[in-house]
Amino acid sequence: MSGLKAVCVLRGSAEVGGVVYFSQENPDSAVVVTGKLEHLSPGSHGFHVHEFGDNTNGCVSAGGHYNPFGKTHGGPDSENRHVGDLGNLVADESGVANINITDKQLQLTGPHSIIGRTVVVHEKIDDLGQGGNDESLKTGNAGPRLACGVIGIAK
Repeated sequence: MSGLKAVCVLRGSAEVGGVVYFSQENPDSAVVVTGKLEHLSPGSHGFHVHEFGDNTNGCVSAGGHYNPFGKTHGGPDSENRHVGDLGNLVADESGVANINITDKQLQLTGPHSIIGRTVVVHEKIDDLGQGGNDESLKTGNAGPRLACGVIGIAK
């Protein structure tokens, strides 16, 4: 695929980690997100792009979900969502989550580019803003950050 490409190597607590790839044919097209994370507990885990590309204090220093338009938290198909809200990854019984997402709000170029920001995988399922409390509308109640990495330009 030609166009723009980015990559993110995630590392975290225990052995949780993996690689996520981003590609965008042109600035008007959706971003395709692919990759694989390993050593997760089986089940669903929140998956987001966070505001800062700062991992100096582990995943905590990455800030909140990337939200340049000041919206509340939602799912990837929600009209009202953070740009960084990518929903959930589902790890199989062996702890592997394969990623294949197409997202129309992510950008790899321009003023709202995600390059230089952090991808985070969370311990718990993301309730997609449907949890009925303030934390749901902020984080999806996805819990602690298991692994993270900064999105960089790929060759």
